[in-house]
Amino acid sequence: MALHITGDTAADELLTDNPLALLVGMLLDQQVPMETAFAGPLKIEQRTGATDATAIAGMDPDEFLEAFKQTPAVHRFPGSMATRVQTLCQTLVDDWGGDAAALWTQGAPSGPEVLKRLKALPGFGEQKAKIFLALLGKQYGFTGEGWREASAPYGDDGSYRSVADIVSPDSLTKVREHKKAMKAAAKAPK
Repeated sequence: MALHITGDTAADELLTDNPLALLVGMLLDQQVPMETAFAGPLKIEQRTGATDATAIAGMDPDEFLEAFKQTPAVHRFPGSMATRVQTLCQTLVDDWGGDAAALWTQGAPSGPEVLKRLKALPGFGEQKAKIFLALLGKQYGFTGEGWREASAPYGDDGSYRSVADIVSPDSLTKVREHKKAMKAAAKAPK
């Protein structure tokens, strides 16, 4: 299994090898291009040296914010997103022993259970949780019963709706086209 989301080999390797990086990338995936969001965990690692939830949660918030602000910024809203990443990491430390993968591995959970666990995380609403569950099922080897149904419509086989469907430059283009069509439909007069 190897993820190909950002177009940057080092960033994609980190997402593939580090479940926390993948979770943080998903958290950052709002109001910036997907590639920018999912490249964020590599920037965080390069600037702080931290690769695990305990280290990130324990960092001085001002120092962590400075790492977010360095050019190029980790996110277009560095203040709020730096806080969200640290809050997410603290939640993982408090509730999951600092292990992001425990969300989808501990106790051999079903798809609906993983969705519930994801929705309990700070910064993960219904849609973000469903997209992440679809990403786990489609590309990260998660096979919990009912994951496709729980992540619907993002878990649909052969769809190009979200980051869960990006496996190549061609699929990235198809996802972008879908998102553009959805935005246009939302703006169209009713």
